[in-house]
Amino acid sequence: MTRRATFLDVNAAAGGGSPADKPIPPLPPAEDHELLDAYSRAIVQVVETVSPSLLAISGEGRERNLGSGSGVLVSADGYALTNSHVVAGRTQLIAETTDGDRLPAAVVGDDPSTDTALLRVKARDLPHATFGDSAALRVGQLVIAMGSPLGFHSTVSSGIVSALGRSMRGQDGRMIEEVIQHTAPINPGNSGGPLVDSRGRLVGINTAVVAYSQGIGFAVPARTLRWVYGEMLAHGRVRRRTLGVSAATVQLPHAMVVEHDLFTDQAVRIVEVFGRRTANDGLRADDLLVAVNDRIVSSVDDVHRILAQLPDAVPLVATVIRDGQSLSIEVSRES
Repeated sequence: MTRRATFLDVNAAAGGGSPADKPIPPLPPAEDHELLDAYSRAIVQVVETVSPSLLAISGEGRERNLGSGSGVLVSADGYALTNSHVVAGRTQLIAETTDGDRLPAAVVGDDPSTDTALLRVKARDLPHATFGDSAALRVGQLVIAMGSPLGFHSTVSSGIVSALGRSMRGQDGRMIEEVIQHTAPINPGNSGGPLVDSRGRLVGINTAVVAYSQGIGFAVPARTLRWVYGEMLAHGRVRRRTLGVSAATVQLPHAMVVEHDLFTDQAVRIVEVFGRRTANDGLRADDLLVAVNDRIVSSVDDVHRILAQLPDAVPLVATVIRDGQSLSIEVSRES
């Protein structure tokens, strides 16, 4: 038995006439097209401006399958920024430009605390990105991510700033402050690539994406990058104030909180003291650190945050509880 296909006249079934009798939906207003064109032009202009400074970072290491990452040139004489985790474990580095040139690169400085590394590419008169002011960003602002995700060189994606002032933990356990959260899609290989604003200015370096999520990416802000860049150029590393101790966050007995009129029921217990200078300053194991320069401390992260923001010229004063007594101890600067 032969089966015949049956075709349904949609127009007749709907009670309508021929397609010609149906009104054609109006075109969107011309203003919408102009806005879309303006958006597209902004993206295209940024890509054309920033792409020449983009690098794909690869190389050899002690382990196989290290993958690849991204970077961005920030000076004409070959200095480039990327993520610390991109260069970790690599013994040789190659930086590939958007023109396909494969240039040897060397690590000038590495700072796992901010997941930032400074490279020197062996070339001159290179196009480079311009730093923007990450502090001027606003939630909802357009941002563009560039990099080499999954080995696809010079990939561009766009999104918006979805939150500012986030904190995330670096490889060494320190908190990276003022991190930019954005919705521009990023994938493995985007790490170290630039996040730029609608004028093509570098406002961050992409560093992480939340696993199994969509539209949640993070970037180290340009303000942090400029500080790290300057420290590495001058000293080959980032100098930080330190107490010279190992420590842990602990819960305080309620009676101690009341007795010393503390604002929090947590403090930082000194576990071990390193170095003669710090030992001579008077900090001891089992001291309970409750403030640094009159700023309340309730966790190890608080200590890191305060020390990172403390100017070099300002004396470092630790307030501790020892044997039931509150003491103020001035600690010498250590780098």
